[in-house]
Amino acid sequence: MLANLKDVLVPAEQGKYAVGHFNVVNLEMACGVLEAAEEAEAPVILGIEEKHLPICPLDEFAAFVVPMARKASVPVVVHFDRGATFQRCIEALKLGFTSVNLDCSRDALELNIAKVAEMARTAHAFGATVEAELGYTPSAAELAEGMTTDFLTDPRQTEDYVAKTEVDALAISVGTAHGEYKVQPKLDYMRIRAITEAVSVPLVLHGGSGLSDSAVREAITSGISKIDIFTDLNIACFQGAIQAYNDGVYLVSEAVPYEIHAVKVAAAEKIKLFSNR
Repeated sequence: MLANLKDVLVPAEQGKYAVGHFNVVNLEMACGVLEAAEEAEAPVILGIEEKHLPICPLDEFAAFVVPMARKASVPVVVHFDRGATFQRCIEALKLGFTSVNLDCSRDALELNIAKVAEMARTAHAFGATVEAELGYTPSAAELAEGMTTDFLTDPRQTEDYVAKTEVDALAISVGTAHGEYKVQPKLDYMRIRAITEAVSVPLVLHGGSGLSDSAVREAITSGISKIDIFTDLNIACFQGAIQAYNDGVYLVSEAVPYEIHAVKVAAAEKIKLFSNR
């Protein structure tokens, strides 16, 4: 069933577990995630990031994911992740996405607030939800180079930010990074707890791939309700194709089930972990 962020994250916040947000770039990955979610009877968020639109255009993604979400036996949020422009987010909403993230994390605070507040007003008129970013989550390469704590979310800014923007979920920077980690990140759990106490909306952790199970559990216990995954699924899907080749499969039609299964296994592991049981 088609859902939005409030539908799945408010119960997660109250229940002290997290919902997995899995970015995908093709039908095989989407099928694997949904199969895992339905078997676990767990809500899930299926998304695509703007930088991957050259691989899978927005309208094509919506054409296969939105109907799949409607038919699913579990709540499925269709999310446009890290949108670069207001116009692209509007396009996603018109195509049936139920949630958008306009990435203003590199903008000055007041500009970030103004742009996200406008996005929230517009998305809410569509019946959709908005995730915002306060603080900058770097790439894994940037993190490995040694970034300062200046890019982390300042808990003192969060209450006012949420009040002025009226967002439905807040992505915070607490030590994770996008991409494949070169060094294991050190999460600032005290910062997560301080932000949890300051705001009333669910908190989001970007850069969830590659984190240890203990780090994930502590992040959820500290107040995280949504965890973003792409790299782990991206690797799993390719490994599925490699396994097919190693098994003597040379036809795409016969390799597809391998890819779906590999993604399903990877997603299922995350869903079980995020349940925090």
